[in-house]
Amino acid sequence: MKILFFCPRWGSENLPWDIFFKKVKDAGYDGVEMGFPPTLTSEERSIIMKGLKQYNLSFIGQHWQTVDQDFHTHLRVYEENLLSLVSGSPLFINSQTGKDHFTMDQNLQLIKLADEISSKAGIHIIHETHRGKWSFAAHITKAYLEQHPGIRITLDISHWCNVAETYLEDQPEAVELAINHTDHLHVRIGHTEGPQVPDPRDSLWADALQHHLEWWDRVIKLKRQQGSSVFTVTPEFGAPPYTTLLPGSHQPIASQWDINVHMMEILRKRYSTIDER
Repeated sequence: MKILFFCPRWGSENLPWDIFFKKVKDAGYDGVEMGFPPTLTSEERSIIMKGLKQYNLSFIGQHWQTVDQDFHTHLRVYEENLLSLVSGSPLFINSQTGKDHFTMDQNLQLIKLADEISSKAGIHIIHETHRGKWSFAAHITKAYLEQHPGIRITLDISHWCNVAETYLEDQPEAVELAINHTDHLHVRIGHTEGPQVPDPRDSLWADALQHHLEWWDRVIKLKRQQGSSVFTVTPEFGAPPYTTLLPGSHQPIASQWDINVHMMEILRKRYSTIDER
C-alpha cells in the first residue's frame, strides 16, 4: 500500500501560491490539503490549478468555513462551500461538518447533503473528527456511526483526547469503531489538556506520541488487510493558537512547518515496509 503525505495550507497562508507549492514539493510531500472557497477569484483559482499541475501535486479539498449558528443559513452556506470545493476536482473532500450544539437530525441533514453532492460529482466527501462539530467526542461519534454506518471519517483523534481529558483508555469500543470508519488521517498529537502538544520531538510528550502512533498503526494495518492500494495522511500540527507562543516576544515555541515535516518523515519511515504492528 502506498501512503501519500499531504501538506496543510494552514499556517502558510501568507506565502504566494507558487512559493508555497515549491516549498511543499521540495519538502517531499505528495500534495496539499487546503480550502477552495467561493470567495476565490477566477484568477486565484487559475493560479492554484496551474501551480498544482506545475509541481505535480495532488489536492485534498478541506472544508471548515461554515460556522453559522442558524441552521438554515448553515445548510445553505455549507452547500455553497462544498460545491466550490467540488469545482476544484480534488481527490476527495475532508469536511468539518455541523455543530456540536445542533441536534443529531440537523447534523445528519448536513451529512445527507454532503452525500448527495458527493454522489452527483463523483467526489468522495468524508467528515473530520473535530471539536465543535458533530464528531467532537468519541462517544458522540460512536452513536452516529452505530446508527448510520455509511458515514466515513477523517480521524483526528487529538481532539478527543482533549475533550475526554484521557487517552481514551475507557472508550476502546468507540476508538475501534472510528478506526473502522477511517478513510484519511490527520496526524496531530493531542494530550489530556489540549489538542496539540507544543513539540512532539520533546521527550516530555513521549507518552502522548506513543498513544497516537498505536492508533495510527491500527489504521494502517487495517487498510493493508483490506487491500487498499493508496492511503492518505496529512501531518496537521497547527498555527497559533495551536502553536504555543512565548510570553512577551510572542514568537512560536517551535516551527509548525518543521514539526509537520518531521511527522511526515517519521511516519514515512515507520510505514515504508509492510509489517504487522
